[in-house]
Amino acid sequence: MAKAQLKDQKLLRSTVDGLKILRKQRNLTQEDFYNDTGIHISRVETGRVNISLSTLKTILDYYQVSLSSFFQSINL
Repeated sequence: MAKAQLKDQKLLRSTVDGLKILRKQRNLTQEDFYNDTGIHISRVETGRVNISLSTLKTILDYYQVSLSSFFQSINL
């Protein structure tokens, strides 16, 4: 029997809010982001799914933001 995936709602909400801010600061639509990366950012920004660290790093690399500076900037 598979274990249920752990989900920290506060961490997830802070992360997706931070990602949405980064996208909007760059005047990108979700479609623009998808066309550039192949990642459905709308699925991430809803906060209904956990994203992997690899996906988060790929997103942040696109925005040219390091993982450490991103986590320092979001409210945990």
